[in-house]
Amino acid sequence: MSGVSVVREGVTLLAGIDWEVEEGQRWALLGPNGAGKTTLLAVAGAALFPSGGTVTLLGETYGEADLGELRTRVGLSSAALSDRVPPQERAVDVVVTAAHGVIGRWPTGYDPGDVARATDLLARVGLRAFADRRYGTLSEGERKRVLLARALMTDPELLLLDEPAAGLDLGAREALLRLLTRLTSPGAPPTVLVTHHVEEIPVGTTHALLLSRGRVVASGPIADVITGPLLTQAFGIPLQASSTDGRWTARFGVP
Repeated sequence: MSGVSVVREGVTLLAGIDWEVEEGQRWALLGPNGAGKTTLLAVAGAALFPSGGTVTLLGETYGEADLGELRTRVGLSSAALSDRVPPQERAVDVVVTAAHGVIGRWPTGYDPGDVARATDLLARVGLRAFADRRYGTLSEGERKRVLLARALMTDPELLLLDEPAAGLDLGAREALLRLLTRLTSPGAPPTVLVTHHVEEIPVGTTHALLLSRGRVVASGPIADVITGPLLTQAFGIPLQASSTDGRWTARFGVP
């Protein structure tokens, strides 16, 4: 992204965003409520066309490329997507429909290879026995893992995760973060994970972008961005930050 802005109904949601994600990188996108994180992720995933600036995704430039085709090359997991899944949908169908770019199973049958891949992905996220369970009967943590399997269904070239740990209890959060660390090992596609909390950043995250009021506060290697002074600037209260064994914490205090 170069000089990217998003303006809606006279309100500037993003302003002057310069950002580059490269192969092998694992990004955390952080900031307070209303910072523009979800808007930035929508632009990154070709779901939202910016008001200004230039975006190049997977070698294709917005305005010249078929954004619909680009979206099929990006894996996405988000709360907004979860809200659109029919509660009666089986977990395996939630995953397999990603191969067709739809939500909600069609009346017609699906390729056995797609069903086999969806079942295998559910196994990878620890839900092999849940393939036939209705989405509406799953716990919040189980739904998060189903959506993660769905995001991986098309073997994406970029993986976007919008607050994957939001709403989870401590045990479910830690289980999900361990899963994300395993799934984003070397050879996996570049990943961008949105969160409000540094405690929800998985081990192995290499870079961070810190947003506030639609503008970049800092961007780069994670240790250079997740610091007390920069978090204080972004969140507007005195904060200290520290890391242990690849996990981050932040608390109130003078940096």
